[in-house]
Amino acid sequence: MSTGFPERRNRAASDDVLIVDDEEDIRELLELSLLRMGLGAETSGTIAEAKKRLENTRYRLCLTDMRLPDGDGLDLVEHIQRHQPNLPVAVITAFGSIETAIRALKLGAFDFVTKPIELQVLRRLVQHALKLQTGAADGTGADAPQASGGRGLVGRSPVMVQLRSLIEKFARNQAPVFIHGESGTGKEVIARLIHSLGARAAGPFVPVNCGAISPELMESEFFGYRKGSFTGAATDKDGLFQAASGGTLFLDEVADLPLSMQVKLLRAIQERAVRPVGAQAEQAVDVRILSASHRDLAKLVSENRFRQDLYFRINVLALLVPPLREHIEDIPELAAHLLARLAERDGSPVRALSDAALSALRQYNFPGNVRELENLLERACALAENNEIAAEDLGIHPSALGNLPLMAAAPAEEESSGGINGFEPEISEGDGDGERGQILKALDETHWNRTAAARKLGMTLRQLRYRLQKWGMD
Repeated sequence: MSTGFPERRNRAASDDVLIVDDEEDIRELLELSLLRMGLGAETSGTIAEAKKRLENTRYRLCLTDMRLPDGDGLDLVEHIQRHQPNLPVAVITAFGSIETAIRALKLGAFDFVTKPIELQVLRRLVQHALKLQTGAADGTGADAPQASGGRGLVGRSPVMVQLRSLIEKFARNQAPVFIHGESGTGKEVIARLIHSLGARAAGPFVPVNCGAISPELMESEFFGYRKGSFTGAATDKDGLFQAASGGTLFLDEVADLPLSMQVKLLRAIQERAVRPVGAQAEQAVDVRILSASHRDLAKLVSENRFRQDLYFRINVLALLVPPLREHIEDIPELAAHLLARLAERDGSPVRALSDAALSALRQYNFPGNVRELENLLERACALAENNEIAAEDLGIHPSALGNLPLMAAAPAEEESSGGINGFEPEISEGDGDGERGQILKALDETHWNRTAAARKLGMTLRQLRYRLQKWGMD
């Protein structure tokens, strides 16, 4: 007689999911839901019983309640992390217990679901967990060496080995990750790696520069809007959260969000739902949040310029990206990788660095990090007379190694441009160290908004671009 449910696969049901909960009705609900997905389940009412089952059976997923008769669900999370780190474990928490869920994620839980359990949310969680297990089995999961598109981490220094290990570890769960590092260190590359090595790899990766969206448009850009909600809203439009559904939303320069938007973003992340502008009800979204900034969020919190509750919510897992000057030993391999990529892009032979050029790069301080290295090499490829790049092709002055690139004289039309609205720039071409320091400071203060930085410095955008090009930082 047909039951109306999918038939179980011809395998032991106990090798699919372990459910740990002391409430019989919850166990039955979860088991029935998994059965409808074609999965088998074993159940336990205590931590002790669950540990015995884990000793004798290999599972693909564990679902555990937080409150159990003989202990805390976090104890089971820690036990699984020690003995079966590749087993995804998701925790079931009471409604509103976000702090408890965050504690579980920090301990290594894959994800969490709140009571009362919404079956659609549960199904998505299980699907993501099984995708992660499938990826690990066929080699496309967290052990894959690089993200889609061939952008991976290059380098074998201790700091890069540690960074790569953390990326692979963070890719194995759904917790928000905050990536902190100086400009040019490759924070978006790392975010793409975390996405592509995780359970959401088949879903979209949606990057957004929080500093590039007008504050007046942020809510509609993030959450979408409904037709007629404001002038110009001729049709319904989905926002960035909806566009990232099933995948990852990457909030670059998250520190630039205004406080009013931080409140709305916090609710969207906590409730896993958004309300489009003009809509009457919230809409569930299934996204993983990754964020990044070159600024110190903890300091901004202490200055009341960033909400503490949002900081705790997006900073569940933290990843510090080292500046290039802290792993100079990776420069030869990194430069070779970048030169090969430039050659492939331009359809030209792969150029090599002379010993003198490599020595110059090793002595340079790289305030612009990997992005600056790439720009220096691109410029050198354009200037090199043959397939070997000489030290002078890099534009780094021998007397300023570890500090400044060589700065040539500006073209005549730049010298006589008269700055903005006829005023002369506040700094001159001959300022040397001081000029570069002032420009970098202005760029940092404006979050690398070149138009704003040029205005702040009292020079034209063209003058600023020229200087950045000369320094290999454009």
